[in-house]
Amino acid sequence: MRALLRYFLYLGTFGFGGPIALAGYMHRDLVERRGWIKKEDYVEGLALSQLAPGPLAAQLAMYLGWVKGGPAGAGAVGAAFVLPSFLMVLVLAIAYTRFGGLLWMQSAFYGIGAAVIAIIGRSTVKLVRMTLARDLALWVLFAVSAVVTGWTESERVWLFVASGVLVIVLRGRWRPSVPASVFLVGPAIFGALAMAAPAVTQPAWTTLGRITLFFAEAGSFVFGSGLAIVPFLHGGVVNEYHWLTERQFLDAVAVAMITPGPVVITVAFIGYLVAGPLGAGCAAVGTFLPCYLFVVIPAPHFRRIAGNLTVKAFVDGVTAAATGAIAGAAFVLGRRALVDIPAAGIALGTWVVITKVKKIPEPAVIAVAAVAGFLLARQ
Repeated sequence: MRALLRYFLYLGTFGFGGPIALAGYMHRDLVERRGWIKKEDYVEGLALSQLAPGPLAAQLAMYLGWVKGGPAGAGAVGAAFVLPSFLMVLVLAIAYTRFGGLLWMQSAFYGIGAAVIAIIGRSTVKLVRMTLARDLALWVLFAVSAVVTGWTESERVWLFVASGVLVIVLRGRWRPSVPASVFLVGPAIFGALAMAAPAVTQPAWTTLGRITLFFAEAGSFVFGSGLAIVPFLHGGVVNEYHWLTERQFLDAVAVAMITPGPVVITVAFIGYLVAGPLGAGCAAVGTFLPCYLFVVIPAPHFRRIAGNLTVKAFVDGVTAAATGAIAGAAFVLGRRALVDIPAAGIALGTWVVITKVKKIPEPAVIAVAAVAGFLLARQ
């Protein structure tokens, strides 16, 4: 376990490339090179991470920790994997709050924001190709979710749950087993908490309590991609609670893009801007606790769950809605980030680069966009 923890500390510190790349590193290092993890355990962990809500790479790491050390091992490995990027984001948040008013930083984020819009758009296209195929029902759910998110500038939890249930009904699979219900009932419970949030977020509740509850809701619906959390966060922190401005929110997403580890670590940046270091910690705990539970609870039963068609139908529906929400969020954010022709040019250039040049890392693209934004702002 000590060696496994050291490995995940290293991967969390230097693991760039997104969830698929991180999962590939784990297979190469832990299965092929070191032989610490059996191939069948890795494959089952990857399948569980794709089925359950939560960031894929973090959940896969937790599952591998569970294989070696049970629930305690899953928690320790998850913490080791997330901690480095959390600390990096925390340092960036401190610098942002202290120097964010300086012209050079504003100029850099002007370019970064435009590049992030292109990256989100490109990720949406890739998700559409991977998840919707030629299923008309999934395309309809995708379109409805995109329109609702773009029109209301926020995400509706009930729409995710309803999409999953609708696909179950359409495919005639409404016969969930008890283990399968872990996947079906879990999101519904967090959805009910989300709808009850206005009643429990009155002044009697502290800001930290509100942060924890809100991010627990968001962390329960990260299906399909870490970027699925973006529309949830935008609707809550910008429109509902008014914790951040549009500019600050886009900068928070950009920070997640330039740091290693899971994209959802942007929650730490947001939490810091709202309530300092404790806010960052509450946001991170709220986000990652649900995905930890969605690993350790079904893990002992997963061999039975893996082939359950009810679970697969539910996940397909939720993933279609999540992908649509990402598309809607990209539209909302793009409308505010691409404020002039130079910004639109940076976004277009980013799109061309990440589409045509496959091996260039996203942090490098964002760094070039930051320099371009700085230079253009000085004209």
